[in-house]
Amino acid sequence: MVELDGLVVAVILGMAIVTYLTKAGGLWLLGRIEIGERTEAGLEALPGAIIVAIVAPELAAGGPAEWTAAAVAVVVAVRTDNLLVALGSAIGVVVVLRGL
Repeated sequence: MVELDGLVVAVILGMAIVTYLTKAGGLWLLGRIEIGERTEAGLEALPGAIIVAIVAPELAAGGPAEWTAAAVAVVVAVRTDNLLVALGSAIGVVVVLRGL
């Protein structure tokens, strides 16, 4: 059986609490202040910007398999409106093209 180190458990719990408090504190604060339309639009666009910041460097460093998979993911996502199916399709394309 694996033995747990008390310090490691305490650090993990501490990080979990800080992460939760950061999220809850942000929601609490936004519920109490008035934000402008531009700020609200920016906050709504943020998740998409984060995805692009993660995916764009991978596509730039990738090759034809990754580029084809990205195109397939976009087409499948638009046609099916199902991101899980789009992700699965893209993974399948990368696996097949890398295997060739």
